[in-house]
Amino acid sequence: MSSKIKKFIQKIRVPLGFVFAVVFMILASPSFMYLMIGVSVAFVGLLIRAWAAGHIRKNEDLAISGPYAFTRNPLYLGSFLLGLGFMIASGVWWLALIFVVLYLGIYFPVMSVEAEELSVIFGEKYNEYADEVSLFFPWFSKYKSDGKKFEKSLYIKHREYQAALGFMFVAGVLTAKAYFF
Repeated sequence: MSSKIKKFIQKIRVPLGFVFAVVFMILASPSFMYLMIGVSVAFVGLLIRAWAAGHIRKNEDLAISGPYAFTRNPLYLGSFLLGLGFMIASGVWWLALIFVVLYLGIYFPVMSVEAEELSVIFGEKYNEYADEVSLFFPWFSKYKSDGKKFEKSLYIKHREYQAALGFMFVAGVLTAKAYFF
């Protein structure tokens, strides 16, 4: 895939996500069982995003602690689990399938572009890290961490609480659809 296409995908990913979210909310037909399973998966994704946000100093320092010791893209992994969980909760299996295909089709090129950018910024340190840690799906052998701990101030700085608010909104809408519509 050409660099121009990858950069285009990088630009349209968020607006496309909002369009998909609207379609998802309209088509969702949750049941109690799917709601419980899906919201649980989504909550795990939310926790991974929160954990990652408390470790990342974007373009200042290479994040290798916390979830970054297992995957180079824990924010995207958390988002994937959030989305997948809500697709499961929707009770519409083909929405989950479309989500997985679109997510991986959009975000793998984005991760590739970002990996190139990080290689330029951090050089050999990033390249060594990339050789040891998976791009997306976590390896369960931990990378040698720099020992940095989760920082609540970074979580707040990156406004990750917005993901928690979004989680509560979507879970609330799905619950309302399951019980009242």
